[in-house]
Amino acid sequence: MMALACCTSLTTVHAFAFTFGGVAPRSVGLNTRTDSTGSVCPSRVVSSKNKPLWNVPPPSETDVEAVKAGADREAPPASFFELQINCARATRLAMADGYKLLEVEFPPLPANVLELDDVSAYDVAQANVKLAVEFAKNFATSDYGVAILLPDEAELGIMVERTLGGNTKPFPNVQMSSLRVSDPNDDRIFKPELLLLNLFGSGSGGSVKPLDGVNMYIILVASAQELPDVEELSQLDPNATIVFYNLKLDVLRGDLGAPAFPSKEFQDRFLSTVKPVYYLRTRQYSRSTPNPPFLVNFQGCLFRSYPGVFQTLLDTGNGRYRRVKGSAVRPGLGAFKEELTQSLIVEGVIQEESKTLNFLRTGYKTSTWWEDERENASDEWKS
Repeated sequence: MMALACCTSLTTVHAFAFTFGGVAPRSVGLNTRTDSTGSVCPSRVVSSKNKPLWNVPPPSETDVEAVKAGADREAPPASFFELQINCARATRLAMADGYKLLEVEFPPLPANVLELDDVSAYDVAQANVKLAVEFAKNFATSDYGVAILLPDEAELGIMVERTLGGNTKPFPNVQMSSLRVSDPNDDRIFKPELLLLNLFGSGSGGSVKPLDGVNMYIILVASAQELPDVEELSQLDPNATIVFYNLKLDVLRGDLGAPAFPSKEFQDRFLSTVKPVYYLRTRQYSRSTPNPPFLVNFQGCLFRSYPGVFQTLLDTGNGRYRRVKGSAVRPGLGAFKEELTQSLIVEGVIQEESKTLNFLRTGYKTSTWWEDERENASDEWKS
């Protein structure tokens, strides 16, 4: 990751329009500052007249109204450097408001890398480990410990060896560990209880234990089957902050209720209480039209930086996004697509269709089960 440095020179570089998952990168001329090592130091603020203003500091985090107004209109990051700064700030603000279960979600690799055929799940996991270490540095102090947790000791060993050169303490007061820790006194070679656990996908042995001196846990690469371990950790250490870091909870929620997975009640009881503090997900769509070009491809981004609203942003090309709508309640995937579609109809890019044709396109139901109102679920996940 890029290190903070004193910016000493001013130049115009070609930065990527933040390479969201599945969206091809674009070369965009941006005024940025670079240090002597070439690290990019973005410091531009765009005024209401679209004129760049340099070296304008963000509002103080204690100025609630200014922070909220800025977050409501915050643009997606232009680089991973900018993303790390904004992500850490959003997390601090949520922690200051008393939230303990936090979701951070963004694509961990540039789109041109994710699209390569030889990119594996381990490549993505390694990128997440590196990003999580940089994220943890923003919070670790002499009296505030941070632990980055992988699901089990086997995955911990692989990631630490491949990514950190075997170092389990990559930064002062930041440590690598696992959700489940085996008993150091158990020296058995064959453990029959693991057969049952592996058969039902219920873990890899060991037990969940809070770590001494740790105030924040960052959870990485956990599957839906391993999320109950996170719930147990939150119960054992209720005063600690737990960050669900790039877990794609939207995807994991879809697995709930399937055989060998937690029930749907797990969403109501636990996952619905997780607050999205920094959320950036893109979607790509296609729509046929009766007139040339007969097929319109469009894409957009659902973006939220706490305490701001959820912004529906339409990709207008050249790395730019136009704000379609801001909502205090997170829109479902069907509603998000409809908001983008309506903006294209208003602009005349596509034609409005009859109710019958629109029904045939969308179907009877446009939301998933966990997006619906559920009696015992919290609203934190969408607010």
